[in-house]
Amino acid sequence: MAIREIREIGDEILTKQCKVVPKMTLRTKVLIEDMLDTMYNEMGVGLAAPQVGVLKQIVVIDVGGGPIVLINPVITEEDGEQTGDEGCLSVPGKAGLVTRPNHVKVKALNENMEEIELEGEGLLARAFCHEIDHLSGKLYVDLVEGELHEVKYDEDEEEEEVE
Repeated sequence: MAIREIREIGDEILTKQCKVVPKMTLRTKVLIEDMLDTMYNEMGVGLAAPQVGVLKQIVVIDVGGGPIVLINPVITEEDGEQTGDEGCLSVPGKAGLVTRPNHVKVKALNENMEEIELEGEGLLARAFCHEIDHLSGKLYVDLVEGELHEVKYDEDEEEEEVE
């Protein structure tokens, strides 16, 4: 499909409330495909529609288990606590310490507009919270404990296998 431009902090669209998606249309299907392509192209683990300039309640996530599409997502349960570095494609080159729930349940529609309920722990729980926050105009920088810091990427660094 197509790589879309990612809106960055300071863009007013990132502060707005997104609209509910009432039905699946060809335009929405294309948006979801573009969002996945954009997320993978930028090597992110999640992307929300407002980050590509669209005020719809849609997020895509992939923390390594394959793509997850959530339409009109709502967090129904959260438990535990985790604190760790968090970044965002809309805040390039920066990260900060954020405390989030360690376990989250989410109710949403999938790309076939079927109701689904998913659970996530650790990174997936963090991604659910982070991306769903985007849909109500919230950025992780408002939750950062302390200061944002620069993120250094090492092109030569190999990824470690997780068993």
